[in-house]
Amino acid sequence: MMGESGHKADGVERRGLMFVLSSPSGAGKTTLSRLLIERMAGLRMSVSVTTRPMRPGEVDGRDYFFVDHARFQAMADNGDLLEWATVFDNGYGTPRAPVEAALTAGEDVLFDIDWQGTQQLREKAGKDVVSVFILPPSAGDLEKRLHTRAQDSDDVIRGRMSRASHELSHWAEYDYIVVNHTIEDAFAEVQSILKAERLKRERRTGLTEFVRSLQKQLGQ
Repeated sequence: MMGESGHKADGVERRGLMFVLSSPSGAGKTTLSRLLIERMAGLRMSVSVTTRPMRPGEVDGRDYFFVDHARFQAMADNGDLLEWATVFDNGYGTPRAPVEAALTAGEDVLFDIDWQGTQQLREKAGKDVVSVFILPPSAGDLEKRLHTRAQDSDDVIRGRMSRASHELSHWAEYDYIVVNHTIEDAFAEVQSILKAERLKRERRTGLTEFVRSLQKQLGQ
């Protein structure tokens, strides 16, 4: 676990957590991530660093931190990235400093990453990480959702379905499993997980001081 804590939402200081959502493509993690950011106070989206070129409409520091390959490699070599990977010759990673600052301030950070990134986060951050894997209710439902998005060709969809089988093999590495029958039901379950994890005794670093204060008041 990294650092200490801040933030007194209920009068007790709390350390933030790293909330990870993973799923096969089309199972709903991106939609659930958006809903969490919209509806849950004290939660921010992790902003990755990347070497790929900025696309029209993107803003540096909001969508990604855009860096060149030399800078990215230096960050990886110096331990400045909590997790990173190379995808189609471009680097993607999670900067350590802003995440540590958020957690210390008692804010939670949401990660929309795959099982490999989740493994790296857990190696680096341990108990700060809470991981949730989103499952589709059936293979047929997943394929239907991929076709409904109308973003990919049939060949691409077949590739995504093939990768989904491999991704599913890592489900047991996650703390929680949510089956996405409907997006609202899945959101309610994911929201409940986050609320409960926020109340864990070991994250509420101000509890000792809070209880001592109560005992002092009761002793008067």
